[in-house]
Amino acid sequence: MTIALRPYLPADAPLLASIYAAAIDELTAEEYTDEQRFAWMSLAEDEQTFGKRLAESLTLVALIEGDPVGFASLRDNEAIDLLYVLPSAVREGVGTALCDALEKLAGARGAKKITVDSSDTAEPFFKQRGYVLQSRNTRIIEDEWLGYMTMMKELAATGTIQ
Repeated sequence: MTIALRPYLPADAPLLASIYAAAIDELTAEEYTDEQRFAWMSLAEDEQTFGKRLAESLTLVALIEGDPVGFASLRDNEAIDLLYVLPSAVREGVGTALCDALEKLAGARGAKKITVDSSDTAEPFFKQRGYVLQSRNTRIIEDEWLGYMTMMKELAATGTIQ
């Protein structure tokens, strides 16, 4: 199975919002309550605002056979802002392809490290990739407390791209 990556287009916002919601709803139930997941999913309910967030970062869309199955955003060349994969495409290499690309782009743009605010669900994925726990945090969304962790990875030195 071949995974292709392409830049985010404004027309992608509704589909990426649905991937975001499906990933939260189906993949995080063991670590987060229904109320926490619904609050988290609410961040993509306004597709215009969600699309603006995607457009403000370097966002890549992953495709399998031409269909979007995941996306990831690099903010300020040194932070993974979003990384979500359609539940049916989990463990198919989609998250790995997206993360590899963002790490390479960050390094090529001069970043020495990359950070991510990871959900408890995604922590093993990032840990396996060499990310190290920096802090445990909580944030309030719609009156719900959500736990997450800030993780960091040192990037290998590469040539820089302007």
